[in-house]
Amino acid sequence: MCGITGIFAFNLVGKFNLVNIAAATKALEQRGPDNQAIYHDEFVGLGHRRLSIIDTSAIANQPMWDEAKRYCIIFNGEIFNFLELKKELQQKGVTSFFSDSDTEVLLKLFILENEKCLNKLNGFFAFCIYDKQEQSFFVARDRFGEKPLLYQFDEDKFLFASEMKSILAYGIEKEIDYNSLHTYLQLNYIPAPQSIFKNVKKLLPGHYMEIHRHQSIVHRYYSINVDSEQSTVDSRQWTYDNAKQQFKTLLEASVQRRLIADVPLGSFLSGGIDSSVVTGLASRHKPNLHTFSIGFRDEKFFDETSYARLVANHFKTEHTVFSLSNNDLYEHVHDILDYIDEPFADSSAINVFILSKETRKHAIVALSGDGADELLAGYNKHAAFYRAIHPGWKEKLTSALLPLWKTFPQSRNSFLGNKARQLQRFAEGKKLSSSERYWQWAGYANEEKAYQLFSEQSKNNFDKQEFESFKAELLKAIPEKEKINDVLLTDMNLVLPNDMLMKVDLMSMANGLEVRSPFLDFELVNFAFTLPDEFKINPVIRKRIVQDAFKDFLPKELYNRPKKGFEVPLLKWLRKEMKSLIEDDLLSERFIRDQNIFEYSTINQLKKQLFSSNPGDVHARIWGLIVFQWWWKKYVNS
Repeated sequence: MCGITGIFAFNLVGKFNLVNIAAATKALEQRGPDNQAIYHDEFVGLGHRRLSIIDTSAIANQPMWDEAKRYCIIFNGEIFNFLELKKELQQKGVTSFFSDSDTEVLLKLFILENEKCLNKLNGFFAFCIYDKQEQSFFVARDRFGEKPLLYQFDEDKFLFASEMKSILAYGIEKEIDYNSLHTYLQLNYIPAPQSIFKNVKKLLPGHYMEIHRHQSIVHRYYSINVDSEQSTVDSRQWTYDNAKQQFKTLLEASVQRRLIADVPLGSFLSGGIDSSVVTGLASRHKPNLHTFSIGFRDEKFFDETSYARLVANHFKTEHTVFSLSNNDLYEHVHDILDYIDEPFADSSAINVFILSKETRKHAIVALSGDGADELLAGYNKHAAFYRAIHPGWKEKLTSALLPLWKTFPQSRNSFLGNKARQLQRFAEGKKLSSSERYWQWAGYANEEKAYQLFSEQSKNNFDKQEFESFKAELLKAIPEKEKINDVLLTDMNLVLPNDMLMKVDLMSMANGLEVRSPFLDFELVNFAFTLPDEFKINPVIRKRIVQDAFKDFLPKELYNRPKKGFEVPLLKWLRKEMKSLIEDDLLSERFIRDQNIFEYSTINQLKKQLFSSNPGDVHARIWGLIVFQWWWKKYVNS
């Protein structure tokens, strides 16, 4: 686990600056606090920051060369099946290993099999292999996007890194992509392959790049198979009982793989089904497993530490609770805003940052339940999609009463206000096409509202046709009449890598903590997408198969209770602690007009709504604007 950065200059005019590659590597220090090393020659610079997890000795540091000094690797991630791959290599005659690291196994597997090695890797990764003889790069990203990889390719160079701050530290032209900004103002994140800058892209999950001199080619090596002929055949072979057993077998194997580490390892434990299952399976194979959860003293409705303790006692883990007040949460906001190097406004990142920071005092690796909701239909929106796909009289009445819902005050901070918000959101979405319904329910603002935020200058920089083409590509898995698996596939390709996994990677690595997600083992994911919708969701239960498969394994108290989650008290903060930041700084009239990216009259309407009795979802939109403005001041206008 680490941070990686590199530069490949195509000619002497574009020869890279060694000072710049050192700065770019240094920018990733929090991702890899244990070691920094750089290789460079006339055309190439490769920088690596290491978080030591497997083979913590210096011999496993990177950049790492093969014995012939032809191939060099820098690698961010873990290969969980590297010991099996090592045995396979030895059987094929590769018997000389100088370390006990997964990095060396990956390097030698690539030398033997080139891009075919990717299909054998079970883990998460972003890596680059430099072939000195051919003067070429091979760059790859894991199947689901657990590890990030950004790059810039122009006439002089190929530049890549684990985080945007590294690319910015090297030094590039910073031209904002207004199509990406328009997307961000709707979703609160920017989906790959786009970034906030026109000249910086993100390598898509399940893809690799080959760079040779002035040419680059991108290939896909993995995609989730849905509704193919083979998938349909596979689904017919499973009775529900057999599918439950297979699911248990695959998930336990996944958890067991992810226990390999030469440093302290624990497990996040929220008290929900997903993290409880992961914890329970891990405790079977790791005695005295350490578990971690956070509680919220000021938000008792969301505090699930009693359930987490129940699970910890059930599986006899060594449990630690970090009990936090709203003030404890708020104290970290500025640190988080400072670390975000591309606009990203999922406010639950605050929770992940604090949990990671506290967990890092006890462990260097943590298991989590991430990915289960996207894989198995665990969110409220999935229940809404199910109702939209299978409408009854209630759904038809809800749609017909849309004018009524619009008259009710709406806010996430009260039961009735939140219910009115949800009813209006459902009624509006029900009237849309399948793909437009998905897009509306995935975001906080529609295209028109996002466009209204733009100043005249920004509108001139926005290409609507290009945006629509990008949006269509993101939604291509949603047919005219969607099924739940179509929605889940789009979640796996859009929401999971660009929001959920980005959040976990960014906030955990900001604290030098590696987080592993057993629900994202590719064998388990492939299996899950052979299962019919009804194995995952029905009118009364979400994530049906995981809940039923482990019903005799978990404490019975975890069942038949609502999924609570936790949202930081953004509305309270924005109205009180952050009011001055809004009114006098980032969203002030003077700042907005001088910046000339946004239309102040529209911003002012959002501010008025924020302080009204009918805020709706405006706090999420205001937070998105604050994140962007903070980022713009630090990285663009500095």
